[in-house]
Amino acid sequence: MLEGKTREIQYAVDENGKYRAVKSVGWSAKNEIMQQAWEFMHEEIEEAHQWVKEGKKSPVFYYMKKNLMDVKTLSDYMGLWRFQIKRHFNPKTFNKLSAATLNKYVRVFNLKDIQQLKNIPGE
Repeated sequence: MLEGKTREIQYAVDENGKYRAVKSVGWSAKNEIMQQAWEFMHEEIEEAHQWVKEGKKSPVFYYMKKNLMDVKTLSDYMGLWRFQIKRHFNPKTFNKLSAATLNKYVRVFNLKDIQQLKNIPGE
């Protein structure tokens, strides 16, 4: 993301003593923390991907992580209780979901169809 740099609008005093908006590449400590946060998220996504490939979690878990969501956010989008979302992380439960529920996940994760939901990339 922007080569590890965030771009922000800052305000500085110009030669006439007036405030002007100036571009900034941010504060180095903030940029480093942002870079670490993105690396952590990529690790979580890769771990989720591996768990789905190993049959430990369902594709719902992977797509939740990939879309930078947590259980509460996903439950809000789906209109389901958190415990229901967590149950859908179980591959056996996921395989029994109705087409209506699967299509809802497809819309929430902005996928093409149920097949894309079921077949995560790299499988």
